Amino acid sequence: MDTTTNGSRPNQALLDWLRGRHIDFEVHEHPPTFTAAGTARAEGVDPRAFAKVVGVVTDDRRNVLLILDAPDHVDLRKARKALGAEDVRLLSEPELTAIAPGCEPGAVPAVGDLFGLPMHADFAVREDREISFNAGTHRHAVRVDRGAWERATHVPYADLAIDDDRPAWADS
Repeated sequence: MDTTTNGSRPNQALLDWLRGRHIDFEVHEHPPTFTAAGTARAEGVDPRAFAKVVGVVTDDRRNVLLILDAPDHVDLRKARKALGAEDVRLLSEPELTAIAPGCEPGAVPAVGDLFGLPMHADFAVREDREISFNAGTHRHAVRVDRGAWERATHVPYADLAIDDDRPAWADS
């Protein structure tokens, strides 16, 4: 159900993609937010059930979307291993905007098919019955059954998040 009340709209390609795969979804409008954790709070959902999308590029120029729980941070060493790459770096905002047309920077939906991009999700995402993620704007999110999303995207899972129990000096 689309509850938008202003000119800002969720990404239509995302809504069409979900409908085309018979995935039940809810669209929620909220005050503008600019972090995944902030969007989860605005949505009133557990941040661990809000999927954050992180764009990376490998040394062989593959752009990949990594999906993590909102409070988690990507471990680039783990991403290198999961992607079979020598090097992986975060995409810059202009690079992310270029590969995700029709989306506001930082509001890319967790559906790589929309942009012809592969995805990998952190194992923690698999623990949620439902997930929410940005719908292409800083004012809209969608909520879907995680299993239906997983089947439709064929997303592989890997260990991608920084371990919480590591000492801070280990990241330097």
